[in-house]
Amino acid sequence: MSEAVEREQDAEASSAIQADAPFPCDADSPTTLIMKVPSCNTDSLDGNTVAETAQTAPSDAAAPDEPLHAEGSSAAAPSDDADAPLVVIMHASVGSGHKSAALAIAQAFEQLRQTGTVPKNLQVEVLDVLDYGRVSIDGNKTASLFTGATRPIYDVTWRYTLTGRLLWGGGTAWSRIMFPMFNDYARTRKPSVIVATHITAANVAVGARMLTGVEYPIVCVPTDYEVEGFWPHKECDLFCVATEAMAETLRPRKVDDERIAITGIPVRPGFGAQVDREEVLDTYGLPHDKTIVLVMAGASLPQPYVRFRAAMEMTIPFLRGFDKMHFVFLPGRDSTYETNLRKLFDAMKLDNASVLGFVDNMAALMQAADLAILKSGGLTVTECLCARLPMILLGKSYGQEKSNTVMLTSLGAALHVTTARELIGTLRHIHDLPEVRRALLVGGEALRRPDAAHEIAQAALGRIGVKRPRKKHFVEFYLGGKPAHTR
Repeated sequence: MSEAVEREQDAEASSAIQADAPFPCDADSPTTLIMKVPSCNTDSLDGNTVAETAQTAPSDAAAPDEPLHAEGSSAAAPSDDADAPLVVIMHASVGSGHKSAALAIAQAFEQLRQTGTVPKNLQVEVLDVLDYGRVSIDGNKTASLFTGATRPIYDVTWRYTLTGRLLWGGGTAWSRIMFPMFNDYARTRKPSVIVATHITAANVAVGARMLTGVEYPIVCVPTDYEVEGFWPHKECDLFCVATEAMAETLRPRKVDDERIAITGIPVRPGFGAQVDREEVLDTYGLPHDKTIVLVMAGASLPQPYVRFRAAMEMTIPFLRGFDKMHFVFLPGRDSTYETNLRKLFDAMKLDNASVLGFVDNMAALMQAADLAILKSGGLTVTECLCARLPMILLGKSYGQEKSNTVMLTSLGAALHVTTARELIGTLRHIHDLPEVRRALLVGGEALRRPDAAHEIAQAALGRIGVKRPRKKHFVEFYLGGKPAHTR
């Protein structure tokens, strides 16, 4: 029996939904699913890490105060039912991962609606917190500042200074100064619960709650395999984290077990479903008799991939020697890089490598493939885990990506190389010993949770109406206990 067939037989449907209903509900009544644009314009997402989305917003952008209704949702305006429970899912447009996670959770609410396990008039809104800032901030450009020589500085900030014992407890300062528009939004809309997939969103939600007096629980969803110190630990009502190791990071930070749920990182439907491998390979013109290796070399931003691409360019001349493999380069939306790769492969007459432009159904392609070479971004590696796609993580990693690399390699779910020479040696090892891929799949099962979005949605619903003592403060830092994991 081939490995692909075994993978299909073992795959779990990502649409599996628990039957426990947190509210009495009417399955015949639609949930209002509202997505704020431009935060939910899926054209801005990384084409190599986004599955097809059933509930996406129209591509025409609207102002933040003009919500657009997703296809298939109720057309009722938010003000039509003042008593309707409102779930707000907040992200920040820093890369595509936080937004992708927010959309995955929104889709989970819609799937729960179809099973009749949410209130009949539940509304869901997906917001980009940066749309509500006093000053316009380009999150992607800001993130790009930490992809060059400044990466070690970012690493120190993320992994040591703020992830040891000096911690952030939340406060009103930032929200009062930078996000008065969101304070007005919270005061007017009165959310029932806020789910935050980015630290900025979480802290703005905390500040708005303190300033407005509107009571709502805040659910924090880190999208990597470690928890940064800037999450509002004391003010968060529930942390939905990927692993028990992350829970061990939170406990010394005075986050009790009642406020920690091990859910996994949310990915959208499709990455855990079964596919017809031969049909998918035919769709993209790929051979059936080779080990398909995806090279995930692009996203919405090219800057983070500069070193990755440089290492791959040094590797390309040696690809011809891997006659049992076929390499598929995925440049995302970077058309210039795509064109250059095509010209290079044609000039080299490299017949075991091809280039695909923007891929609409990345979930299916990842499930049909046999190996991936990629950076260690949280959402991308989680999609690989859910698709049962073995990984080689390429390049030195910093900040959250370093935590991801440590977690994946410690469990045997991925191999890590830092140079082109190491990559070639590792590819040769896998080329000659296919059992290595099978071992990586076994290691990945410890982290694989394709239903994470549903678990988070249900956990968020379960927090509605649960009140905790609140204190208002301008800023709060505090010292935690001895870290469970030494940095």
